[in-house]
Amino acid sequence: MKVLFATYPMAFHTPGGGEIQLLAYRKHLPAHGVDVTLFDQWNPRFLEHDVVHFFSCVGGSVHFCNFVKQLGLPLVVSSSLWVTEETKHLYPVDEIRHQFSLADRVVANSDIECDTLAQVFQLPREKFVTVYNGVEEAFYEPVSPALFRDHFNIREPFLLNVGNIEPRKNQLALMHAMKSIPELKVILIGHQRDPEYARACLEAGGNQVMYLGALPHESPLLRSAYAACEAFCLPSTLETPGLAALEAHAAGTRIAVTRVGSTEEYFSDQVSYLAPEDISSIAQSIRQALTLERTGARRERNLCWQAVLSPLKELYTSLSTK
Repeated sequence: MKVLFATYPMAFHTPGGGEIQLLAYRKHLPAHGVDVTLFDQWNPRFLEHDVVHFFSCVGGSVHFCNFVKQLGLPLVVSSSLWVTEETKHLYPVDEIRHQFSLADRVVANSDIECDTLAQVFQLPREKFVTVYNGVEEAFYEPVSPALFRDHFNIREPFLLNVGNIEPRKNQLALMHAMKSIPELKVILIGHQRDPEYARACLEAGGNQVMYLGALPHESPLLRSAYAACEAFCLPSTLETPGLAALEAHAAGTRIAVTRVGSTEEYFSDQVSYLAPEDISSIAQSIRQALTLERTGARRERNLCWQAVLSPLKELYTSLSTK
C-alpha cells in the first residue's frame, strides 16, 4: 500500500497542528503496512501510488485535488476545519464543497466534526470518516519541570500557551484575561504566523508575558514545559481539538480550553472550558483549571498515534481495492 501525501505550498513555513499531524501519519503508518511518500513537485510520481491524501482546505487546494481525480486516483482529504452555519460566511464555502465533493472520503478528527461538515456543506454523512488526533508516546512519559525552568531561567509560576500566534489562537484575549491573574506569568511558545498580531499580544502582555519562540516538537523542553506550568490554556476561537491540548492532557497538565469545536468529545469533564469571545470567561476558566487535580500521565484513553491510525489504514485499503 503506497500513499502520496500533499498539502498547500506554504504549510511548513509556520508549521502547526495540521503539519504535525501529517508528519505523525507519515512516521507511524508504516507500522500499519502503509508506505508514505511526501509530494515533490519536481518529481510528482502520482501514478506510483494507490491513494493520494491531501491535507487542508486552504484556498486553491481544489485545483490539486481536481488533477488527482483526473488521473483516476482515489483521493482522501483531511479537512482540519471547524465551520458552522453561523460561521460559514467566513469561508469559501463553494470551493470547499467542490473539494470535498471530489474526495472519495474526507477525514475529520471527531464525530461531531463529521456531522457538522456534512450538514454545513450538504454532503452525504458517509463521505466523512473520523480519525482521532493522537500524541507521541513520549508525552505520556514523565519529564522533570526543572529542565525547562533551568534552560530558560524561569522561576515564577506561569500559565502556558503553545501554538502559532495568530488571531484564531486568540492569544490577545488571553493577555487581557490574565491581567486579572497577575500572580502568574504567561509563557507563549510557537511560530509568529501573524507578526503584527504577535506584536499586539506582546504589547498587551507587557512584563507579564514571555515569548520563547518555537520549540522543536520532539524536544524534551516542550514536554518539560507542560510539566512545569501551573496550567495550560488554549483559548482558540475553534479547535479540532488542538494537538497541544492533547499533549498537555497526556502529560497530566491542568487545562483550560475553548469549548468551540470538538474539544468536549476528547476531554469530557477532565478540563475547564471557556468561551473564547468572552475575556471574563477565559479568566474564570483559568482559575477553575488551577483548582483541578494535577495527575500523572493520562492513559485511560489511549490516543497514541499507533492506536488511532487503524481506521485510516482501513480507509486506504477500501479505496485502493475498489
